[in-house]
Amino acid sequence: MKIEVWSDFVCPFCYVGKRILENALEKFEHSDDVEVTFKSYELDPTSVSDESVHFEEELAKRKNMSLDNIKEMNESIILRAKEVGLDYNFDNMKQTNTLDAHRLMKYADTQGKGEAYTERVLKAHFEESEFIGSQDTLVRLATEVGLDESDSRGVLESGKYLDEVRADQAEATQLGVQGVPFFVINRKYAVSGAQPEELFLQTLEKVWAEEN
Repeated sequence: MKIEVWSDFVCPFCYVGKRILENALEKFEHSDDVEVTFKSYELDPTSVSDESVHFEEELAKRKNMSLDNIKEMNESIILRAKEVGLDYNFDNMKQTNTLDAHRLMKYADTQGKGEAYTERVLKAHFEESEFIGSQDTLVRLATEVGLDESDSRGVLESGKYLDEVRADQAEATQLGVQGVPFFVINRKYAVSGAQPEELFLQTLEKVWAEEN
């Protein structure tokens, strides 16, 4: 069974959805036969990485909402994350473009480190308030999961893996993806959003039964 996950590194529900899927797979008796692949998606390709700008301020401008309303909205997200064991920290989160993070993910995939890299960057952004718009930060995170420092920096300093990222995004458009996380199972079934664990497990069991 193959599960493809379209997600973005600054999408709070993507990290929650990743954890929910993992929890469902722990209860799925055929989990050893499941391959999970992460696909690139940018919530806002026009955003600019700026360590001096707090993401909540930028979000308030973009949504034409008050900062207090944004903070209140994020409080509910923090509570949702806690339900799956994640400790979100929005206090020092900076405005970030994720294209470089996605390009480096594609390199990580070639080294068999795609999932480990994805987990590390999500944790850095949402729980540790790391500025993942910085290439230095991304290289350090990559080395922490066993990727070569020189090769990782070489990817970021070049245009490598941009085509692979764009291919994922074009595929998302073809599939009608309008938001992430978006899970596609064996190219037959789709689950949109961070749905309850029970739904993921039921879907996994349904697909397995139909195809075996």
